[in-house]
Amino acid sequence: MPFASGTGADIYYESHGQGTPIVLSAGMGGSGLFWTPQLTALAANHTVILYDHVGTGRSSRCERTITGMADDIVAVMDHAGLDAAHIVGHAIGGIVGLELASHHPQRLRSLVVVNGWGRADPFLRRCFEIRKQILNQSGPKAYVRAQPLFLYPPSWISENIVQLEAEEEKILAHFPPIATMNQRIDMFLDFDVGKRSAAIRVPTLLASAKDDALVPAYLTHELAKVIPGARVHEVAWGAHAYTVVTPDVFNRTLLEFCAEVDR
Repeated sequence: MPFASGTGADIYYESHGQGTPIVLSAGMGGSGLFWTPQLTALAANHTVILYDHVGTGRSSRCERTITGMADDIVAVMDHAGLDAAHIVGHAIGGIVGLELASHHPQRLRSLVVVNGWGRADPFLRRCFEIRKQILNQSGPKAYVRAQPLFLYPPSWISENIVQLEAEEEKILAHFPPIATMNQRIDMFLDFDVGKRSAAIRVPTLLASAKDDALVPAYLTHELAKVIPGARVHEVAWGAHAYTVVTPDVFNRTLLEFCAEVDR
């Protein structure tokens, strides 16, 4: 699979399917593999781009600003020959999408932010401070083992524990340096979309889960108040990674929204 460059780093990405393009940006882990539950459904009628954030996965291991991460998406799109695309971001991937919409609006057909935020509140800060403590005091293995507690509903964890434990070693094999993870967490907690939100004019869908225990759904509603015309789609169950827990629900919502924009 190809690498995009031009931003001082090599960015690993994959292209699947054919049709109106959709670029998927992952959350804190940064790996395009996060979107595996979406790939088959979306690639049936779209060109789907998955990529690894710089500093994570198979991309160059160096630090980035949020603006730099938005520029990385532009570099991937340029390398893939895409003028504009539906940009879909989960959590911090959604923040990068907001930054992209502020700086390069012509490159977006639409923006979808999944369980994201425009400004971190005290609850979100405490959650990430705890995750940083686990990482810094107990190491990556403990961090990865604790991660499902922040991402998935308790019953889903119990029912899928064998799968989750099998995935731990794969995640650890590509785990970013601890310093990079600390920098990423601090950067995204400091993000504040502020007045730039009023300038976002692309069709915007803000998706959230009511039972998200990491990024509460009220942060999505707060973001919707400051983006003109933003639409909120909220599911009752699935927690922070409901794209994995109930992929059919998310895939249907995303495809319907993209089809509406494309019409």
